[in-house]
Amino acid sequence: MEKTRKSARRLRQQVLAAGAADRRLRFLGYGACALASSLWGTGFYFGRLALNEMSVEYMVLYRFLFACLIALPLALVHRVRLTGAEFRTLLVSAAFGIPLGFLIQFHGLARTTVSHAALMVGTMPVLLAAAAALFAAERLDRIGWLALAASTAGAALIVLGGSHGTATPGQPSLAGDLLVAASLAIFVAWILFSKKLMLTHSPVVVTAYTILSGTAMLAAVVLSPWLLSPLTRQRVQPPPFAQLSATAWFALAFSGLFCTAATTLLWNWGIHRVPASRAGVFLNLEPALGAWLGVQLLGERLGPHAWVGAGLILAAAVTLTTRDHQPEPVILLE
Repeated sequence: MEKTRKSARRLRQQVLAAGAADRRLRFLGYGACALASSLWGTGFYFGRLALNEMSVEYMVLYRFLFACLIALPLALVHRVRLTGAEFRTLLVSAAFGIPLGFLIQFHGLARTTVSHAALMVGTMPVLLAAAAALFAAERLDRIGWLALAASTAGAALIVLGGSHGTATPGQPSLAGDLLVAASLAIFVAWILFSKKLMLTHSPVVVTAYTILSGTAMLAAVVLSPWLLSPLTRQRVQPPPFAQLSATAWFALAFSGLFCTAATTLLWNWGIHRVPASRAGVFLNLEPALGAWLGVQLLGERLGPHAWVGAGLILAAAVTLTTRDHQPEPVILLE
């Protein structure tokens, strides 16, 4: 009898210890998701700092070269064999996500404000849900479609709140807001291709290989005019280096290491330890923090249309991501 009581006591202690460990992992998982989304929210701010001293093309290239400092060791440690079809999917995914998506997005940022660009990104969770319903046979109910409509209306209000004339520094513009919106549609395609690859390979592998291959494409696009200038006899400025300030280098390094590579690792670690439907709500920290940084640190102003639009976007995103039985969040590289 005494042995039975001791065994039961040990079993209870083991169950309690396992429960405490599980709660600790869930807490750390939520923290990882929150930290990842917060770091993503600083991406436009640091991008703006770098754009003060260099072109969009070189800013995006340097950012991803820093991201490769994390992606390359991961790729070397997690070596995999890709089939021909998988390799083609990887190249298409990387082309959509890095050269195309990021160049368009930051050309938009160069023509609008950090706060406007960040608020537009708030439509991303809703766009992903709509794309999954249209192209991946995932069901979106009436509330989901209402959230999509509200998010679209919010984005339209933000765009209408910008200037319709020539873009001026520190002011939002229609062209800049529309370029950011176009980049989000491209990122949705990128994410769907990445999700297809993650059916057979881990998120870490897909992320590392995508960053490396996309950066190679980006380097070819950005550096080709300079490398070919002796043959084309065109005068092309060399890549900026010595003339960049310490502020610009810090912004580039932080964007690449923390806003791109580290955030993805944090996010993927987190969503494996917390309910997916609850983790998605942390994506909404990104537009909120990005807009706050633009207003507080860069002195930007949001007009009444933008404030109403921001409320619609964030309300739609929170509604969609906090409801039960949501699709699994997928990789978002910023």
